[in-house]
Amino acid sequence: MSLRTPPKGGLRFLPLVWMLSASGLLLAFQGPGDSLTYQSPPQAIADLVDIPPTPSVSLSPGREWMLLLGRPGYPGIKEVSEPELRIAGLRINPRNNGPSRTWSLDKLTLKRISDGQMRPIGGLAEDARIGNVRWSPDSSRIAFSVSHDDRIELWVAAVESAQARKVIRYALNDAYGSPFSWLSDSRTLVVRTVPDNRGTVPRKPDVPVGPVVEENIGKRAAVRTYQDLLKNPHDEALFDHYMTSQVMEVTVDGEFRKLGAAGIITRVSPSPDARFFLVETIHQPYSYRVPASRFPRRVEVWNRQAEVVHTLADLPLAESIPISFDSTATGPRSVGWRSDAAATLAWAEAQDGGNARQPSEVRDRLLALAAPFDAKPTVLADLGLRYAGTVWGHDGMALVLERWWKTRQTRIWLIQPGAPQQQARKIFDYSFEDRYNDPGFPILKATPQGGSVLLTANGGRSVFLSGAGHSPQGSHPFLDRFDTRTGQKERLWQSQDPYYESVVDLIDAESMQLITRRESNRDVPNYYLRNLAQDEMRPLTSFPNPHPQFAEADKELIRYKRQDGVELTATLYTPPGWTSQDGPLPMLMWAYPREFKSARAAGQVTTSPHRFTRVSWGGPLPWLLHGYAVLEGPTMPIVGEGEAEPNDTYVEQLVASAQAAVDEVVRRGVADPARIAIGGHSYGAFMTANLLAHSDLFRAGIARSGAYNRTLTPFGFQAEERTYWQAPQVYFAMSPFMHADKVDEPILLIHGEADNNSGTFPIQSRRFYHALKGHGAIARLVMLPHESHGYRARESVLHTLWEMTEWLDRYVKNATPRQDTEVETTGSGNR
Repeated sequence: MSLRTPPKGGLRFLPLVWMLSASGLLLAFQGPGDSLTYQSPPQAIADLVDIPPTPSVSLSPGREWMLLLGRPGYPGIKEVSEPELRIAGLRINPRNNGPSRTWSLDKLTLKRISDGQMRPIGGLAEDARIGNVRWSPDSSRIAFSVSHDDRIELWVAAVESAQARKVIRYALNDAYGSPFSWLSDSRTLVVRTVPDNRGTVPRKPDVPVGPVVEENIGKRAAVRTYQDLLKNPHDEALFDHYMTSQVMEVTVDGEFRKLGAAGIITRVSPSPDARFFLVETIHQPYSYRVPASRFPRRVEVWNRQAEVVHTLADLPLAESIPISFDSTATGPRSVGWRSDAAATLAWAEAQDGGNARQPSEVRDRLLALAAPFDAKPTVLADLGLRYAGTVWGHDGMALVLERWWKTRQTRIWLIQPGAPQQQARKIFDYSFEDRYNDPGFPILKATPQGGSVLLTANGGRSVFLSGAGHSPQGSHPFLDRFDTRTGQKERLWQSQDPYYESVVDLIDAESMQLITRRESNRDVPNYYLRNLAQDEMRPLTSFPNPHPQFAEADKELIRYKRQDGVELTATLYTPPGWTSQDGPLPMLMWAYPREFKSARAAGQVTTSPHRFTRVSWGGPLPWLLHGYAVLEGPTMPIVGEGEAEPNDTYVEQLVASAQAAVDEVVRRGVADPARIAIGGHSYGAFMTANLLAHSDLFRAGIARSGAYNRTLTPFGFQAEERTYWQAPQVYFAMSPFMHADKVDEPILLIHGEADNNSGTFPIQSRRFYHALKGHGAIARLVMLPHESHGYRARESVLHTLWEMTEWLDRYVKNATPRQDTEVETTGSGNR
């Protein structure tokens, strides 16, 4: 099947495709008369797209029930092409006032843990689009939304009857955040609805009344690159229209009452004792430079009569937060209820002006204020790093997390919220990129009020920690009991080869019953109930293998070293039935680089050879069915130790990592050195373009949804904190656009026309393609209509797989012999 003469037939839509070869333009923009319609890859690959997704699982708060969440397949391009409003960093469906292009559920099934009894939730249409699933605190009911073309409804299902019904006639406003929350009585919800009287949609003026003007008078306000921002007064009017909500209190019987006036209310959180609501409201002035999350907002406490009993803060527009990762907004942030108290607010406030570059012994302060909110806030902790969250337990115990990006340091402190005068005790201090020494995260238990608190033992002094258990031998998840007074750990359980088994929840600390998710290289992940005291285990689910055609594919976790000694890992796959006697194969490598401050941490093993091979269209594994070997996730660490920044030597380290990967698969006799392709998505696409520009290791490349010119993201990107003006040489060296004249291997660029990921504007691929064209490269640009950073429409997915297959077959598998043999010898991949 030729790229130049695509087959006839197929769905007639208009993917935008440009093709360029060294001899000139082969395929220009195709109009309606001769357009390239959506294509489909070979059947073995196409079949993967329509495999029914495995259900996900939600446990009831009381742990008596599992809720199996069924998901439909990929939507059609017609659904993905529905109207979409892109304003203030949001994407809204203007027809139903919800988020556009969301992934929905289509089936809910209850399964009782004790005996396995199954109860499908009835009362729903066959094609119901379900979202926002929330258990009631007492596990007796499940609330969820059902989306229609013109509205989103609130539904509730009773566990006892397994029947669902619509609760109120009012439509939900699901444009921002969660549209409803349960109160602790498990019969009442607080709901954000579309106001009855909000009027018609603001009409865009046919004739402008004047220019759009922005002005800055000497104030520093550097911000990173955002998409979908407000652009003019009409956008502001649309924002007001679709974001305005009427808060209501609704019972499961359908009774309701309005609370207060309508407004741009983005959050309504009930207190654990259900006497108050924490309410956040956005107000003007808006910004054309930052998203809605940074707009001015009022943070208030309402009583059940919607009277404001306390105003915690009226936060200004946050346009001037320093761009360094450890910087933050001033004023109260991370505001929430203590889940272990009746009605106590807790929040953090920066003590360094929010500026990470400003020296300060105390970076953040954790404060609390109990009802009736008329006293001075209590200081719970002063932190030397940036606040990262609190896990509440009881008056005598809470765990406070702090971290600092620049050094990768994480510290966890034990405080006594009921006795704040007691000094905090440090219980963990480690680097968050040192995965081997990660202590794990505390196990939580549900409260009757609907929150979660620490699960404790030994009179409240011990907690339980669940972690991934990364080690040089691979990942072996574990469960520990940790005595907070002595600092002693006891290993209660750990996953054993040949399985990868992780803790989902510890449901009974006395009898040591836990729910785990278990898988192996051949066994699909399923849930199990383990009794550690009796050393028993029984399955709770029996999900089938969604793609048995990969069962005979060989998989191996391989380890090798970069030239500078950094340890590297990857997962090597060979097609079903292949043996070394068959000779080397064409190969697709698929990778994503990451930054580190420690070479030792960069070389750590963070995966397991015993994980089930989950095949996704977005990864490289489908091509195992098309005669390719695959190297998935070859680590591409970019290390900057001490005062050095990782990106100072980005290109050199990237090429060295790729060279090591190529050398290893060639040494093993798996890959033909003259037929290896490199590919990646997003930052992996950026990597791909750089490797083609700066090495001769690969025969071709595939770059999806990438950014290629870092001057278009001048105030930082990925893990780079410096601006273009602070490190122009780094931005230049790392930008494939600046080195387009060096790309002499074929490159396929694919991008969603509606990409909303920060930094990966669609213009990135267009401009890079134009640069490649100007230098006579072999390149092809495919723009997918209506698609964002990831692709959703079935037609788009199939077409992407077709494009990739055609490109790989033409320029890798069936490529003419190379004139050079550079890649066959170690260390010769650099240009």
